[in-house]
Amino acid sequence: MPDELAQIVADYGGEKGALIPILQKVQERFGYLSEEAISRIAKLCRISESEVFGVASFYAQFYFTRRGRHSIKVCLGTACHVRGGERILDEIKRELRVESGGTTEDSKFSLERVACFGSCALAPVVVIDKDVYGRMTVSKAKEVITQYE
Repeated sequence: MPDELAQIVADYGGEKGALIPILQKVQERFGYLSEEAISRIAKLCRISESEVFGVASFYAQFYFTRRGRHSIKVCLGTACHVRGGERILDEIKRELRVESGGTTEDSKFSLERVACFGSCALAPVVVIDKDVYGRMTVSKAKEVITQYE
């Protein structure tokens, strides 16, 4: 990991202003931002660990624990909520035995609730990895998830 981190930082010239793209690349490569990665990035960019962590913790896109191979996001914005988004989330939690914000024991899935995807016409919406599924139902959600197992 140290060599890969050094290369990622070097690709951005180690500039402080490039911290967010550096964090994005590191997370893309390793799946999350470990304490070791944050410490190494801080040294390579010549900034404090607390500054790196502060930036990373400000944005919801960064994770500090290992994520599942597949990311499931259930929209609970107004349109999705009204059309059954909460029931879909509850069924996925029950089916996968995982709470929102958590990862399944086998590390296959991470589950998140999202405030809004901006796809209200397709409500309720579930996004798995980069695939968007609109007009979801509880039974359709279970069916779709089996495709990723």
